[in-house]
Amino acid sequence: MRLVNSSEQLVFIEAGKARLEGALAVPEGAEGIVLFAHGSGSSRHSPRNNFVAQVLRKSGMGTLLMDLLTREEDMDYDTRFDIELLSGRLETATLWLKDEMPGMRIGYFGASTGAAAALKAAVSMGEVIGAVVSRGGRPDLAFDSLPKVKAPTLLIVGGRDDVVIELNRKAYSKLKCDKELVIVPGATHLFEEPGALEEVASLAAFWFKERLKPVEARV
Repeated sequence: MRLVNSSEQLVFIEAGKARLEGALAVPEGAEGIVLFAHGSGSSRHSPRNNFVAQVLRKSGMGTLLMDLLTREEDMDYDTRFDIELLSGRLETATLWLKDEMPGMRIGYFGASTGAAAALKAAVSMGEVIGAVVSRGGRPDLAFDSLPKVKAPTLLIVGGRDDVVIELNRKAYSKLKCDKELVIVPGATHLFEEPGALEEVASLAAFWFKERLKPVEARV
């Protein structure tokens, strides 16, 4: 791994013929780490997900922001919506993280199509995944997997994101796990309004902090 700055490392994860890039940062004393699954057309450089990641690190969580697709793959619109491929890549990254950070509890933060990939991967990974958060996600794209999700799941949607609200409500009804649906008033799909993204980050930090604690530390 190559050091990017004092708190972040550039990592490479082999996934079949693809070599995926990621940025790993783990604060001292972290008890959990959150793997980010970006949405279609986005990347680990997403300013929104990087903002959320900074808040999570300040709360004591480690973060791994990575690209689930290579640059060439991301140019193909159909590949961006290949949830099977995205979730498989996420599972590969999770196994890599599990080996690199033994004993560390892992959560998923997914945006848009990345939320569907996160929920599908959470089913495959089972108890390895301690929590999932979706920001403006498309959990409906993993509809058949939703009843099998065991990880506590938080769905966050903007109050002015009408179509996605309805899709999330339908997905919420299919989830059988510990779950919550939060609608942020006045926010659109990208949570660009003043204070909206801060609200997302605060909600996510609380969700992960409570659910990625070591088993013996939970009340």
